[in-house]
Amino acid sequence: MLVNIDEELEWLYGLDIHRIKLDLKNISRLLKELGNPQNSFKSIHVAGTDGKGSTCAMISSVFNFSKIRTGLYTSPHIMNFNERIAVDGLPIDDESLARLISVVRPIAEDMKCCDMQCTFFEVTTAIAFLYFAEKKVRYAIIEVGMGGQFDATNVVTPDISVITDISIEHTEYLGKTIEKIAFEKAKIIKRNVPVVTSNVGKPLDVIMSIASKMGSDVILVSNVGVVSTLEDRTVMLYRNDEYVVGVPGDYQARNASVAIEVIMNLSCRSELLPHLKEGLENVFWPCRMQKIKNVPIIVDVSHTRAGSKVLSENISRIYGKVVVVFGVLNDKDIDGIAENISSVASKIIVTTPKSPRAADIAYVERVSRKYCKNVVVCAEISDAFELALNERDNSENILITGSFIMAECALKWLKKTSVRS
Repeated sequence: MLVNIDEELEWLYGLDIHRIKLDLKNISRLLKELGNPQNSFKSIHVAGTDGKGSTCAMISSVFNFSKIRTGLYTSPHIMNFNERIAVDGLPIDDESLARLISVVRPIAEDMKCCDMQCTFFEVTTAIAFLYFAEKKVRYAIIEVGMGGQFDATNVVTPDISVITDISIEHTEYLGKTIEKIAFEKAKIIKRNVPVVTSNVGKPLDVIMSIASKMGSDVILVSNVGVVSTLEDRTVMLYRNDEYVVGVPGDYQARNASVAIEVIMNLSCRSELLPHLKEGLENVFWPCRMQKIKNVPIIVDVSHTRAGSKVLSENISRIYGKVVVVFGVLNDKDIDGIAENISSVASKIIVTTPKSPRAADIAYVERVSRKYCKNVVVCAEISDAFELALNERDNSENILITGSFIMAECALKWLKKTSVRS
């Protein structure tokens, strides 16, 4: 029977993409009805605030170069839903996606009749696990959506857990202190399963405490050295060895070090280590300080205070002052992000991401003016991009940042626009 991808995706998005429910009951029931596909492959489970997607991509790249069949589940996507679910580096095809949605859909609808309304993320997670099982992946690298303890992905028992740097985020769901947020994320740690982390201070204290109770070893990343940060790569030192990482930003050295520790502590490391450097050097993870080829535009998805801080430090080091096109969602630390990006902005053009969750543009303008004297407002996002191009100095680059949706809008605009350096 032919299945229409547009109709199936319309149903999936209709599950209320922005509704968040922190509970494992629905996903557990859904997966049980599907035969528990998550039990058919080994996994690496990755939580954190900043860098978890990049870390997943790096680990996946090493697996791909090692010719080990591997699934990768990340969120959110930038241009296309299919990006969320990949096997051996290739996103799920429309035909498979439509078919799998049609498999999960009647189960989810039956559950709704029993007062178990599945969310968008729960169904998407089930589809990913089902696809990985069908494709007979040996390993799946699975990124936590939000938090950890009650995230839909927290039904796997991985070979190794990973917690990248933790900072304040999603306080309405995870708690208002760094300790409470760290607790939620550290609850992905399973009994006797080692955990790799780059955290220090209070978040590390929480991780160590939970790991101790679970009998799980904690593998710490330390002594990361950055040799150079360039437009398209980072050169780093770790464990007295030099690595080239195919994404820019000195903070990516920290993420790469986490990936290295994961590879070194897996039972299949003998298959992976010969391809470790190759995998890191050739990793591609879009919109992480991505300089668009032959265009004076940098696109980045940073949307937290901590993320925007390291972004600004690296932009300053590589590019100097830039024109910033800034759009943000209403549940983010707008003040913290604005303060950080202002440090590298010759001008900030405040605009509105195409989302019902977009922050009030007048409020974003007001906050931005606290830190930058040269702020203009351009409500239509494509007009904001045009304005940035027209008003930049000849040598200046443009930084588009604030959310995943800003990145998506930028890439779509670039596809239909002729821009020259």
